[in-house]
Amino acid sequence: MKTIRRLIYREVLAAVAFVTLGFLALFFFFDLVDELRWVGRSPGYQLRHALLYIALALPNHLYELLPITVLIGTIFVMARLAQSSEFTIMRTSGLGPWRALRTLLALGGFFVVLTFAVGDYLAPLADRAAQLVKAKYRGVISTGATGAWLRETQGEVSFVVNVRALGAEGQMLDLRLFAFDPQGRMVARTHVAHAQFVPEGGWLLQQIDHTSYHWTAPEAPARIEHLQWPQWHWKTQISADMVAAAVLKPDRMATIDLFQYIRHLEANGQAAQRYEIEFWRKVFYPLSCLVMVVLALPFAYLHFRSGGIASYVFGGVMAGISFFLLNNVFGFVGSLQHWAPWLAAAIPGLLYSLLSLAAFAWLVLRR
Repeated sequence: MKTIRRLIYREVLAAVAFVTLGFLALFFFFDLVDELRWVGRSPGYQLRHALLYIALALPNHLYELLPITVLIGTIFVMARLAQSSEFTIMRTSGLGPWRALRTLLALGGFFVVLTFAVGDYLAPLADRAAQLVKAKYRGVISTGATGAWLRETQGEVSFVVNVRALGAEGQMLDLRLFAFDPQGRMVARTHVAHAQFVPEGGWLLQQIDHTSYHWTAPEAPARIEHLQWPQWHWKTQISADMVAAAVLKPDRMATIDLFQYIRHLEANGQAAQRYEIEFWRKVFYPLSCLVMVVLALPFAYLHFRSGGIASYVFGGVMAGISFFLLNNVFGFVGSLQHWAPWLAAAIPGLLYSLLSLAAFAWLVLRR
């Protein structure tokens, strides 16, 4: 059995690696074509910078592609072993359905760990470096017309922070801070040219234009005081990861960073459903590799004619693409219909799990 396991593992790993490299090369080409329109348009942004930016985006593509390439590669190996009658020989040597399932699940566990490591460690670091390259040579990073909005409560005062953009060195640009008292009245409005995070905690604000509103009586107008400072250390719990989450896409964050950001949003009374769905998607997405290897196992029990593998591999490609699309669609549907975040993230995996188990029961156990 050890020899059979080594043969299956070697063939599947080689096939998955080949398919993954093929897809990454395809995405690299598409990204390059899209990025070439910016080359020369921004001062200093040359072809080597575009290539570096695209290369740093590959780990995120790898994270998104791994379950699909695992399915395609495993289907190809199982179908080829069935066509050459090698799998029939393995079955006569004692490789029963349940032992074959355990063998593939062990291999799927390796892909689960690999997908988690890429999605939680490699992809966030590479994406952050890519965004710094983009900001340094193409300008600042921003989201929407008004930037990112964050909120924090300190004692009885609530702060609403608007960050318009991030600079090339990770500093925040064009900030506005609004402070409100328990009655909902604005007590201060501050405009900051730029700010940066300090190691001891908080933000170092620079070029500050501060306006205070002093309310003496409920019906009386506020007394306004206007001040300007060169810099000010503002103590806040809003970290660099939280600002990056608000400015950048949440699917590029690590799981623990998403969890901490969700807790911050909930503590300050902000809607966190979008990030909760993304958090549970990050939890369940690596487990889909297990579903994919189970879905590929029944192909080893089919009977192939000469040249019939291509149609089944094409079916595997379509199944992988449909899983990817369904995973994104249910995220949006769950957000619109206010489903439980874990349910919206788990439904695609559950559907494909039932499909793979049904195929295993019908094509493997009953035959």
